[in-house]
Amino acid sequence: MNAVQSFYQQFAALAPYATPLTALTALLGVAIAAVIANVITRLIIVAQINGVFARTASKRDDIFIKRRVFERLSQLAPALVIYEMAPLALAAYPSLAGFIVTLSVICMIAIGVLFIDSLFNAGLEIYSTFPVSRQIPITSFVQVAKLIVYFLALITLLSVLLDKSPMTFIAGLGAIAAVLMFVFKELILGLVAGIQLTANRMVAVGDWIEMPSHGVDGDILEIALTTVKIRNFDKTITTVPTQALINESFKNWRGMTETGGRRIKRAIYIDTGSIRFCDEEMLARFRKIEHIADYIDKRQHEIADYNAQAKVDSSVTINGRRMTNIGSFRAYVEAYLRHHPKISKNLTLLVRQLKPTEHGLPIEIYAFTNITDWIAYEGIQSDIFDHILAAAPAFDLRVFQEPTGADFKSICAPVS
Repeated sequence: MNAVQSFYQQFAALAPYATPLTALTALLGVAIAAVIANVITRLIIVAQINGVFARTASKRDDIFIKRRVFERLSQLAPALVIYEMAPLALAAYPSLAGFIVTLSVICMIAIGVLFIDSLFNAGLEIYSTFPVSRQIPITSFVQVAKLIVYFLALITLLSVLLDKSPMTFIAGLGAIAAVLMFVFKELILGLVAGIQLTANRMVAVGDWIEMPSHGVDGDILEIALTTVKIRNFDKTITTVPTQALINESFKNWRGMTETGGRRIKRAIYIDTGSIRFCDEEMLARFRKIEHIADYIDKRQHEIADYNAQAKVDSSVTINGRRMTNIGSFRAYVEAYLRHHPKISKNLTLLVRQLKPTEHGLPIEIYAFTNITDWIAYEGIQSDIFDHILAAAPAFDLRVFQEPTGADFKSICAPVS
């Protein structure tokens, strides 16, 4: 600095301004050094690091490039140069030097916060590529960590600007704890709810949940600190408070997916006027139906042996035990389902009667498909009931249906 000042003092016109000109020249040198540091770190070092990451076989490390992690870290270099060199360059102006140093510290704090933020984002994105992320989401915890970082950065910033110890501000927080609790109430409740959801594995990203109270019926997209985002099947997005999943009831279909079977639970209604005992002609027809020929013979022998031992008077139809067309139909439906390639053989399968109603006798099919995909499931279920509805007349049964206008018209039509 003395050499620069001596240079300006050689000129009579510049001699009175030698000190400020020296400081200005030194400050210009600091700026040039900061630019050079930025070029070296950003355009050379960071470019080389990004190039190495881009050439690796793994795609996960490319996320650091996408999130600009190293690029943000490189911005510390010019700030550090200014922080170190400004006091030397402005030794004659300590107040200005202190101001520039303070600005450089503020810049370093901001750069550090942005670097940590991008590092958290990169880590969260990398974590989301692992299967465990669907079971244990950490988005809410990352958001809490970010809040802590921002809070500490704010305390540090205030301590730098006001030239006070950070502990002074931290100690003063006790006096305004109630205000902070009120302001950050949703964040605190969301954090507690997020911990409960994660610890109890109540929901995970990708789960299909139903929550009628909030109009939710779809897949979870994101579990954040204060909200859970769900994409409904009509492609709308619903945002639900995290604590609502703790305080209110909802249905999670994850168990269906993990089991590998999706339930069919539907009934057809048989007109009770079409239910009757089987005669020989009906049994002869039923023996020709696939899947139940052996059942008919076995059942008929069992009934015949019972009636013979009980000395039943077979001249009266209702005496003893007899096969019915509704019983044969149930046996056929169950056998049909057990032979169906898309019905699970390891989960519950039954065909049962329910309580008769004014609409007839319900025959309920309770079974599980061996796939859980919604579209495929609906196709399988429809195919099964197409067949069952069409098969009922083969057992002399009528499926119940409310009278329609065409029925009344046929009844009221004049006889020619």
